[in-house]
Amino acid sequence: MALRRLLSSVGVNAPSVETLLERSAIYPGQQLPVTVVMRGGGADVEVGRLVVELVVRVEESEPTETEWNNPQVVTSFQVDRFVLRAGSEVPYKGVLEVPWGMPLTHVLGAPLKGGRCAVRTTIEIDNAVDKGDFDELQVHGLPVHDAMFRAFADHGYRFDEAEVKAHWRNHHTLQTLPYCQELEFWYPPAYRNSAQLEMVLIVTKDMVEVIPGSVGAYQFAPATLDHAWWSRWIEHFCEPRWSSAV
Repeated sequence: MALRRLLSSVGVNAPSVETLLERSAIYPGQQLPVTVVMRGGGADVEVGRLVVELVVRVEESEPTETEWNNPQVVTSFQVDRFVLRAGSEVPYKGVLEVPWGMPLTHVLGAPLKGGRCAVRTTIEIDNAVDKGDFDELQVHGLPVHDAMFRAFADHGYRFDEAEVKAHWRNHHTLQTLPYCQELEFWYPPAYRNSAQLEMVLIVTKDMVEVIPGSVGAYQFAPATLDHAWWSRWIEHFCEPRWSSAV
């Protein structure tokens, strides 16, 4: 960690930090309580700021689907300037508000290829910034996501990967984040479309916007989007447009 090296170079035992998450799996729309325990080293130090961020892997910032060099911030909280006394142990508590539009890492209990999320703790002392504490966690789908995945699988669609796009925009109205997650599916073999269906769900507390590729955006109440609804939607919306049998 860069901060430790800096303090050691001036003959001071470095302070340490430990980030404690109340749970390792979250859902969109929840709160995630976080405790950061700061332990003082061999001398008093003035901490410029302590920042805790919820970050995600964004497709445009990474050279491959597995690398994660430049995570992007979804939400955060911070503790402003304070003095950490030598040998002390001080807990700082905060809450990360997980947005309803949070990109997912898991659906139906299984990981989504391309989906990654973490809590990153950043400490600044004497203008040196340490981003060494990085705790990955799972973001699970809501019932509307699980129902959609079950229905697509039942109709022969094969999930490929999840891609979080930066500054993604469409003609929808519900998006509040600067990121949007595309859920990419291969069409069933009988379909004449050899490309992929890029599904986007913009979820709020009271509404879900369904965006199937580039053919429109449609708003529904979350409670209506169960497995049966998705199955009917695939049969009456997707098949007339893309199935070679029609």
